[in-house]
Amino acid sequence: LLSYLSFLCRYFRWWFKKTRIEKKSAFIDLLCAVPLQQIYGCPLGGIGGGTITRGWRGEFCRWQLNPGIYHYETVIANQFTVCLRCKGQTVYQQVLSVERPSTLQGWNWGYCGHYAFYHALYPRAWMVYELPGQNVVLTCRQVSPVIPHDYKDSSLPVGVFIWEVENGRDEDVEVSIMFSLQNGMGTKEDGSGGHWNEPFTLQKDGEQVTGVLLHHCTHVNLFTLAISARQKAGTGVTHLTAFNPAGSGTEVWQDLLQDGRLDSPTGKSSLTEKGEVTAAAVCASCRVPAYGHRTLELALAWDMPCVHFGSKEKLHLRRYTRFFGSGGDAAPALSHYALTHYEEWERKIEAWQNPILENSQLPSWYKSALFNELYFMTDGGTIWMEVPPDSCAEDLQGPAGAGLSHLFPFLREYGRFAYLEGQEYRMYNTYDVHFYASFALVMLWPKLQISLQYDIAVTVLNEDVQPRQYLMCGQTAQVKLKNVVPHDIGDPDDEPWQRVNAYLMHDTADWKDLNLKFVLQVYRDYYLTHDSLYLRDMWPVCQAVMESELKFDTDNDGLIENGGFADQTYDAWVVHGASAYCGGLWLAAVCMMCKMAEVLGDAEIQKKYMDILGKGKEAFERLLWNGKYYNYDSSGSHTSKSIMSDQCAGQWFLGACGLDQGEFEVFPKSHVLSALKTIFEKNVLSFAGGTMGAVNGMRPDGVPDTSSVQSNEVWIGVVYALAATMIQEGMVEEGFRTAEGCYRTVWERLGMAFQTPEAYREKKVYRSLAYMRPLSIWSMQLALERQAGWAPAQPTQIPFQP
Repeated sequence: LLSYLSFLCRYFRWWFKKTRIEKKSAFIDLLCAVPLQQIYGCPLGGIGGGTITRGWRGEFCRWQLNPGIYHYETVIANQFTVCLRCKGQTVYQQVLSVERPSTLQGWNWGYCGHYAFYHALYPRAWMVYELPGQNVVLTCRQVSPVIPHDYKDSSLPVGVFIWEVENGRDEDVEVSIMFSLQNGMGTKEDGSGGHWNEPFTLQKDGEQVTGVLLHHCTHVNLFTLAISARQKAGTGVTHLTAFNPAGSGTEVWQDLLQDGRLDSPTGKSSLTEKGEVTAAAVCASCRVPAYGHRTLELALAWDMPCVHFGSKEKLHLRRYTRFFGSGGDAAPALSHYALTHYEEWERKIEAWQNPILENSQLPSWYKSALFNELYFMTDGGTIWMEVPPDSCAEDLQGPAGAGLSHLFPFLREYGRFAYLEGQEYRMYNTYDVHFYASFALVMLWPKLQISLQYDIAVTVLNEDVQPRQYLMCGQTAQVKLKNVVPHDIGDPDDEPWQRVNAYLMHDTADWKDLNLKFVLQVYRDYYLTHDSLYLRDMWPVCQAVMESELKFDTDNDGLIENGGFADQTYDAWVVHGASAYCGGLWLAAVCMMCKMAEVLGDAEIQKKYMDILGKGKEAFERLLWNGKYYNYDSSGSHTSKSIMSDQCAGQWFLGACGLDQGEFEVFPKSHVLSALKTIFEKNVLSFAGGTMGAVNGMRPDGVPDTSSVQSNEVWIGVVYALAATMIQEGMVEEGFRTAEGCYRTVWERLGMAFQTPEAYREKKVYRSLAYMRPLSIWSMQLALERQAGWAPAQPTQIPFQP
């Protein structure tokens, strides 16, 4: 209790200095958690250009345009409005929103939610409006360019809204959809003055797009929003350059009501005064014949090409600037490109998703979870930056990274990628967690996974000798040791990549899992991509981190020991001596060192690690196997016999790489199966009636382990990984049952759609909304594909070059 209280004192002192004196935000704010709002739907935008999330009721409610920094504001002026006209008269005009706000009261609000339906299958969503009493149905299909193995269009900061209009009347109807948008993100900066709007038309390749640009002129990270519509035969596009979203909005409403069109004034708006807010609107109109069907296409684009992080030290160019320029004038071209290419995007999305969606052996909830959890790929504060055009290899490699010969050409070609541990845990590429999430990257955008690994490799080889105090123990140590894997590559409120390890709780140089997780990912990536240049570059780095790790084998029995504190991803759950989690990861990493050495023809290293593996396997079984499962640790304490849901994490990675049998079998098959069956019986079925996934720790008597704040939590990403392990071992039904509990709890019972947390407890306590780890569900898909007979060919041997 005393150590916990002293941690709280240290944390509060640090928090006060950071937030009140330095006026910065805390990387983890234990005092001001983001409140749960059960409102979110599918986010808009590609990877790394920022995101704007729409709620399932159609509102624009979560903003991440400044890299890694979130604003949770519902901007009420951002709406779609429908106008229906018959025989030259407006018969129906309605904002498609259930809200009844205090502003824009000249508009017709309060659409009845009984007549609206929402569906999401990321990166698309559908909103269906059965207009009451009108015999007209509108379906808005929302599309973002998130396309596997695509490294151009997937980077674009755009979203398209395709409005399908079905006329059930026996007469023609003229239908107009007006899209209104405020200049800004709903923050106080919207009223800072100096913002302005202007209409635009872009004609190219026989296609015309018309809309309004909303220029948001802040001191840092200027951006332009663009709303637009595709002009084509039978479709008219009109606009309103500027209106006051804080007023009654009567002039806008009457303008549309009069003839289903907007006035389309020419010229720019004037600059806003301090305290003044501005908005714009674009309107697409068409005539729909009796019992007919027509389509209206609108788009939202945003252009923030050059960004500073919080420290404002370096200017970074986003990935999409490679294709659309960095001058800040790309919004018209982005809008045009989106409206003329979305059909191709949808064809590619359907080609990717349909084989899974049409597989009748897969449960519906799994199809929803698999694709919708991918929201975090873009909405995880994600950044995808270009390497500066004037940089050289030394700039990226640091003083010690010269051996990474493929790093510079690779990053120059594919850019640098980073995503947050969570929207509330603001650290980029948190590596102990990315270990789980990395399956989504390596299966769908493998070049981004390899890019991320190169960035980690560079930080491994370099160091930061700056001393600082760690909050959990109170001791002072340097920020980053040489030849160890960092916890993260930095805080977006500072200068990521340049200053790593934003995590201040523990000195993670003493963590036992980070180095191992690097080695495991290197081989897994090579196994799935066959990139031999990558493997060659990473081999010396793998040797360096394993040498650093060997010091944790204090008794030379071939098995590392934990240090008597929470020295791994479960950073509040203490481990003593040999442990199922870290010991299992260690043996899996040693096995992969043997395999990589074999592939590279490095006989000396292969022999070294084969010897360690032989000793380590014997020690692991002797110290931890109890006849049914592997004990939590070997300390003999009252919790050492706890059943850990994540005890087979090493086997999970070995199985994913085809190294779980024959000469490379590390853990006896019978033991793995027995452990998984015990976890299913105790951690899954005996917890919350088997309906909430697997609790992290369970006592042998069927009561959750309450020895730490994390042992009686369910970690959704760990449960998906556990389910994948079960599937790999032939326990398919149990795997689905285990994972289903998490999906039903998060997406249905708790209403946490598109903000899956790190953890929850049985009694509706949750922690850290919108978290990285649940992307591990893609390891379930890999396991299912292997079960169905798909597996990558075994990589061939590469000549070793010392």
